[in-house]
Amino acid sequence: MRIEKCYFCSTNVYPGHGSAFVRNDAKVFRFCTSKCHKNFKMKRNPRKVRWTKAFRKAAGKEMTIDSTIDFEKRRNVPVRYDRELVQTTIKAMKRVGEIKARRERAFFKNRMAASREKQRAHRQKAMEAAKASVKLHEPMAVESPSSTKIQEKIKVPTRSRSALIAGEGRSMGMDID
Repeated sequence: MRIEKCYFCSTNVYPGHGSAFVRNDAKVFRFCTSKCHKNFKMKRNPRKVRWTKAFRKAAGKEMTIDSTIDFEKRRNVPVRYDRELVQTTIKAMKRVGEIKARRERAFFKNRMAASREKQRAHRQKAMEAAKASVKLHEPMAVESPSSTKIQEKIKVPTRSRSALIAGEGRSMGMDID
C-alpha cells in the first residue's frame, strides 16, 4: 500500500482517496481534498497559507531537521516477504514513533518557553513605558477657609418661550399649520 502526500498541504493521501491532477508534462499532483485542489488552481503559495505543513515549517512551528522525519520517506524497493523482517520493521516503526513524539514534545516545550520569555520582556517594556508616561504632581496647597472669597450668584435674564407661538422653542424651524 502506497501512501502519497498531498501536494498542497502535505497530509497523507491513502489509496482510493483524494484526487490527482496530471499536467501536460506528465507531472502528477495529488490532493487530499477539493480544498487543496482549489487552492492549487488559484496558484496560492502553500508557505503563505496558515493551515498547511509548509507554513508551519517555514514559520518555525514544526520540526524541520530531524532524523526521524527521514523514516517517513517513500521507498520503492521491492523486498521479498519475510515474517521476521515484518516483525522487526513494525517494532522499529513503533520505536521511531516514540522517539519522534518525545522530540516533538521537547521542541514544543522549548518553543513555548521562548515565547513566554518574549511575552514577559514585552510586558515589562510596556509597564516601564506606562510608568514613564505617568507624571506625579505635588498636591496643591489648600487655602484656609477664612481667605476664600464669597462667590456671588450671577443672574441671567431669561425669556419664557411658549410652544404655542410659531417658531419659538423649536430647534428645526418648521411651522405647524
